[in-house]
Amino acid sequence: MTTKPSVLFVCVHNAGRSQMAAGYLQALSGGRVEVLSAGSAPKDQINPVAIEAMAEEGIDIAANVPKILTTEAVRDSDVVITMGCGDACPVFPGKRYEDWELEDPAGKDLETVRRVRDDIRSRVEALLAEIAPSA
Repeated sequence: MTTKPSVLFVCVHNAGRSQMAAGYLQALSGGRVEVLSAGSAPKDQINPVAIEAMAEEGIDIAANVPKILTTEAVRDSDVVITMGCGDACPVFPGKRYEDWELEDPAGKDLETVRRVRDDIRSRVEALLAEIAPSA
């Protein structure tokens, strides 16, 4: 039996980019991937504009709660995707790290957040095709 790959999405506040990416991977993978998200300095709630943008795609992230980045979360993940968290992410040998340069949707209008969301979706689709191709 093979274990499913795990992906950790990390941004500073865990309120926008990482939550949207996690929402997409959860929805698109159909359970083939374990999905985690965290922030180096998490906010107390998810960005309401990110919630609205994802709802347009039929993905509900409204009940999600920003989480603090832990060393264990990084250690337990196969792939770590950072989004502007700089050196806050611990690095472990043998892990796959990618840094996705994405505009921070915090305080932005819905049109801007949609653009960020669509960029995230295409990156998530490419990642999913690599790490857990459908049968």
